[in-house]
Amino acid sequence: MNSIVQYILYLAILVVLAVPLGGYIAKAMAGEAVFLSKLLRPCEHGIYKLLRINDREDMSWKKYLLSTLVFNALGLLALFAILLLQGVLPWNPQGVEGLSWHLAFNTAVSFVTNTNWQTYSGEAALSNLSQAVGLTVQNFVSAACGIAVLFALIRGLMRVRETSIGNFWTDLVRAILYIMLPISLVSSVVLMALGVP
Repeated sequence: MNSIVQYILYLAILVVLAVPLGGYIAKAMAGEAVFLSKLLRPCEHGIYKLLRINDREDMSWKKYLLSTLVFNALGLLALFAILLLQGVLPWNPQGVEGLSWHLAFNTAVSFVTNTNWQTYSGEAALSNLSQAVGLTVQNFVSAACGIAVLFALIRGLMRVRETSIGNFWTDLVRAILYIMLPISLVSSVVLMALGVP
């Protein structure tokens, strides 16, 4: 009986949050003002300035696709290198060796594609650096990349007569700042309040 109540409560929370959260996400991804804008807008513009992103550029689908592929290829190579070389990298108090090339590649591909398939015990086979800088970062950016591509698809369906579908870099930054980080923060506080280690 207890699990049925939990499922009903979970479903009710999802239904209640769907409209306001969906409206918030749509506004944030369109660059409109949301309640976090005063706090996050300076961070967003700082990131654009630091990375030399022209946030006003509207990309064609080809440039958007190329940007997405380049970003994911760089993420794949970075994570692959971290996993392969973790034995000689810092923040490895357990002294774990680097993964074999095929396990490192398989893990990097799975995290870049946001499937997160693992054939190892994370704490026993991965260093702190690999988990924190490699896998955690890739969890964030791969999900944000998926959100960005979803919004590009939506724009492509809505802008039938136009040749542009938005800016990948702007979409990626907004997905991380306005969606992923706030949801992660709220989830973390809730889980800590419930006593989850």
